[in-house]
Amino acid sequence: MKVLVVNGSPKGENSVTLQTVYYLQTKYKESAEFLYLHAGQRIHSLEKDFQAAEELLKGADLILFSYPVYTFLVPAQLHRFIELIKEHGIDMRGKYATQISTSKHFYDITAHQFIQDNCDDLGMKYLRGLSADMEDLLSSRGRKEAEDFFAYILWNMKEGFSEPRRYVPEHSQKEKIIEESLSREFFEKSAVPASDKRIIIVTDMEENAGTRLSCLISRFQKAVSASCEVVNLRSFPFSGGCLGCFHCASNGVCVYKDGFDTYLRENIQKGDAIIYAYTIKDHSMGSRFKMYDDRQFCNGHRTVTMGKPVGYLVDGNLESEENLRTVMEARAQVGGNYLAGIACSAKEAEQLARRLEYCLSNDYRQPKNFYGVGGLKIFRDLIYQMQGLMREDHRFYKQHGFYDFPQKKKGMIAAMYLVGAMMSNKKLQKKISGKMTEGMLMPYQKVLKQAEEEATKAGKKNE
Repeated sequence: MKVLVVNGSPKGENSVTLQTVYYLQTKYKESAEFLYLHAGQRIHSLEKDFQAAEELLKGADLILFSYPVYTFLVPAQLHRFIELIKEHGIDMRGKYATQISTSKHFYDITAHQFIQDNCDDLGMKYLRGLSADMEDLLSSRGRKEAEDFFAYILWNMKEGFSEPRRYVPEHSQKEKIIEESLSREFFEKSAVPASDKRIIIVTDMEENAGTRLSCLISRFQKAVSASCEVVNLRSFPFSGGCLGCFHCASNGVCVYKDGFDTYLRENIQKGDAIIYAYTIKDHSMGSRFKMYDDRQFCNGHRTVTMGKPVGYLVDGNLESEENLRTVMEARAQVGGNYLAGIACSAKEAEQLARRLEYCLSNDYRQPKNFYGVGGLKIFRDLIYQMQGLMREDHRFYKQHGFYDFPQKKKGMIAAMYLVGAMMSNKKLQKKISGKMTEGMLMPYQKVLKQAEEEATKAGKKNE
């Protein structure tokens, strides 16, 4: 398989983001051939002659965009490169695409969405990318996340999966659901192996087997091997919505006596994965689902289901509800859950089922993006200040090490003061400016060298 790495960094081979790609090349050189196009560094020459780039694009099986996040989006050079693809009318239909970015998670989401939207424009099969912190590759956790990410990409390509388009011009979502629900042979493919996992499907659907939502749920259940338990919120005797009384703040017990807090913890949150199924109403999930969400405040700000994958089965015209889609992703991110997918059609429901099984079988977890990182920091500061009241939250945050402040990296702080002082000296600046990038890359080069040595040893053992 040929992987074309479109490097959007203006630093070319000295890009910090690219070091993660080099690491993956070392780990997966037996199954993938990595080719490089330094679009960010060579954008001016590419504007004059795009022929070589066109040949590389056409010959690749997977396009991997690699770049640092610049001011909410990709660097301008990569932006221009995408324009050139469109201007030259390059046929990219059917090719797979994904991305790797590095940042401090400040609006990595909008940068990633920019790439996805453009891949959709080009008719490509897009797969969710990896949003990494700049230092992730230097830790064993970060390296494992990168390896798991690429293994997941390869698995999706093998299965023929890709993300659904954000905007579907051909048909409305309702038409897609109706068309695919009529296909009786849709699931007559291969037997799905048995699983001991338990998936909870939380819904507020009407008790009518003929609705589009019930059809989506049925399709999902037939495609998944794990046992599925449907929890219909319409049947739960809610006494009312959350009162914001903070009665649950110290012990987690709701002031209502309808037993929702106990039912939530023993019947829903004990599942290995959670699927939310609903029909779009008034640009949201509807008032009953909102009541369910609000009443979960009996858990305070504790991400009690973190690590568990979640998914959505949605009936409605979701491509017109960008804010609702953002809410679903942010909710998963803040909760520490991997969003396995949002399905609006029968085909997407089967894909969601298979992905969910992969996540459960491989314990797949994706690093948080801006929604998750930013949300946790906001709650972390809040709970620390309110620890006298939010006692359960405070205990939970301490237990999981969420209180990572104040930053006590005195060595790093001192080093940055030294670098700052040196950079403010014009004479020194001329001498060291060319070596700054070289110094930044040294720790990454050490990681790459170690990975290469490990790969060589592994190769000798297999001989």
